[in-house]
Amino acid sequence: MQKKNEPVARELMDSLFERLAPCCKVLAQEPMCRHTTFEIGGPADWMALPASATEAAAVIRVAAESCLPLTVIGKGSNLLVRDKGVRGIVLKIGEAMASLRCEGEIIVAGAGALLSDVAKFAAQSGLTGLEFAVGIPGSIGGAVFMNAGAYDGEISSVVEQVTAVSPDGTIREYSAADIRFGYRHSVFQENRCIICEVRLRLRTGEKEAIEAVMADLTRRRESKQPLEWPSAGSTFRRPPGYFAGTLVEQAGCKGLRCGNAQVSEKHAGFIINAGQASAADVQELIRRVQERVKRHSGVDLWPEVIILGEE
Repeated sequence: MQKKNEPVARELMDSLFERLAPCCKVLAQEPMCRHTTFEIGGPADWMALPASATEAAAVIRVAAESCLPLTVIGKGSNLLVRDKGVRGIVLKIGEAMASLRCEGEIIVAGAGALLSDVAKFAAQSGLTGLEFAVGIPGSIGGAVFMNAGAYDGEISSVVEQVTAVSPDGTIREYSAADIRFGYRHSVFQENRCIICEVRLRLRTGEKEAIEAVMADLTRRRESKQPLEWPSAGSTFRRPPGYFAGTLVEQAGCKGLRCGNAQVSEKHAGFIINAGQASAADVQELIRRVQERVKRHSGVDLWPEVIILGEE
């Protein structure tokens, strides 16, 4: 079994390449900063890029048989990867699994498809119900994993079925009830299954009206959020009865910096990469913001961003 902080040995690297390469595209020592919207993170020992649920299942089996850690990511829009990177295998559900098709009022999306692209595809197909998602960064798979939402909408409201691969490499189907959606929660956070395809049930609508709503939401998002800077989206979960960004601003944290990580001056709910920030910068800034908010308002803030990798 590989020790926690021990990079994969050369002999094992060669053996893994021989086993992984037939499964899918494979990258060695791949910088994770290329695969997160924060543009931060050290290298992954291996990155596997499957093009189907079958290929993803093969990667899972190789990781299990090699006793190596397996980390699954999508677009990387809600991730902070630490500076020493990720040991073992990172399985990325990305562009190779981003197909879209329409079946009446059903949209079938590969888990790697960008959520914004799925929303636009639905609009082009004259289907309503996904307008709220047009500006949410990340993939549809990641959206289901986190039950992403915005503007009073959540992905749970339109998911009909999900195809996922279990930790033993078995492909299975999940109904909406099986997924046990909650606030920023799904069963996939607990069962370690990998989302590969999502079926969304929408409703027929007027294409022009749908596109008008999406254009309005896009304008509102662009006017309020620091989209011009790398970030992981909203940094903190919304505490019951409060808005995280308001609490951060009231505690005097707007513009606060640690190294090259900064609390956005445009929206205090976002920490941005203001120029080659390290993960350590971001983590220290998160800690300082939490401390100030607790001292000012008595409210505990918890990160919404997922932090992984070695420090």
